[in-house]
Order: sequence, then structure tokens, then C-alpha cells
Amino acid sequence: MNKPNGIKGFIEVSLLDWDGFISSVLFLPNCNFRCPFCQNWQLVDEPEKIEDVDWTIIENYLRAKTEWIDGVVITGGEPTIYPQLRLLLEEIKKLGYKIKLDTNGYNPSLLRELREEGLLDYIAMDIKAPFDGRYKLASGVEELEIERLKESIKLLIQGKVDYEFRTTLVPSLITAGEIKEIGKAIRGAKRWVLQEYQPKSARNEAYRQLKPYKKEEVEYFVSLGKEYIEEVYYRGKWR
Repeated sequence: MNKPNGIKGFIEVSLLDWDGFISSVLFLPNCNFRCPFCQNWQLVDEPEKIEDVDWTIIENYLRAKTEWIDGVVITGGEPTIYPQLRLLLEEIKKLGYKIKLDTNGYNPSLLRELREEGLLDYIAMDIKAPFDGRYKLASGVEELEIERLKESIKLLIQGKVDYEFRTTLVPSLITAGEIKEIGKAIRGAKRWVLQEYQPKSARNEAYRQLKPYKKEEVEYFVSLGKEYIEEVYYRGKWR
């Protein structure tokens, strides 16, 4: 029987990856973006150097922990370009788990299909910058089709599956001005999470030198975000 393969990471228990849930986390390889501040760039640039996690190990663990684990988070990389994503989601659903998908939102048609098939319970979509040339800089993709991102935003806001939008507070890319512009672009959304920037493992050396925003700066960004979105909060450490 065909089983998922090529999974590059497995966290058995996480209290951080799905708010309010005890989750297991699966990491999938490759991505269609090349964000200069990416923390998981080895999954994207050098997936062949990371040993696969056998699906049987994951399956046996999940089968044994149904009374302990609430759901499974699928992240990457970018999960929507993983060839066996639908198969993976189906196998997890057979075990009785809810599924959260982390995505950059560049494949709205697949998101719609998976949602309509009942394979997703929560979608977390990254919004990296305002929807202009700055998004190309943040994503590392010059030939970027912005409309695909906007379609995913509309899909989430108008859909019935729970969701959040996420923006990493990269000092060189996100300032108060960008927060306002993004807020306007996703006005009416249910939830917007501003995430702590972690420079240590960034893909590009220049981004490793940046210092995360301090508490008072983050609080200001959250207050700005609440002018457009009712539920806005910070995920990370206060500095």
C-alpha cells in the first residue's frame, strides 16, 4: 500500500505550534519561496542532507497517543508543493486527528480542494510584507504572482475552516508602516499573529545580524494591527 515518504522531521509533542492544542509536528522538504530570513532554509536548500523519518514510526506513535495528542501540524518548507500531501493528510485523518497546515498561500487552488475535502481543520498563512515589490524582497522571488496570495487570503476569510494570518516581525522588512498596509489588506480577517523574529538561523548572513524588536515596539505594532483586525497578538518572547 502506498504510504507517505520523504518526511524530514517529526516533533512528537509541541505546545507551541498550535495554540490551545497539544500537537505533533511534521516537517516537509522544499519550498517555492526563498525568504532571506527563513529559519528552516536547510529543508529548502539542502533537503537531501536531512535523513527521512519513516512514516511507520510516525504512524505508530500517533496511533498510540490518540488520548494525548490533539492534532498534527504540517509545516516545512512549503507543504503545498509536497507531492504526497493529500495522501499524508488522508493517512493522518484515518488515525482520527485534526490537522493544521502552515502555508505561504501560493497555491490557493489546492488549499480550496483540501478544505472542501475536509482534510484541514486549521490553516496558518504567512503574510510576509505589503503586496508590492516588498513582497518580492521578503519572499526572495522576483517573478511573484501577488494575485495568488490575495486569492488565498479571500479563501480563508470567506471559508468555514478556522485560520490565522501570520507576519514575522523582521526589522528590515516590517515597520509600523508595513503593519498598517498589511492590516488594510486583510481587514475583516479573524486573527492576525505577529511573530518574533529569530535571527540566529536565518538563511542570509545579513539577516542574522538583525536584533528583534523590543517589547514596547511589539506592543505598538499589536495596537496598530487592532485598528484593522479584532484579534491581534504576539507570539514569541518579550525582549
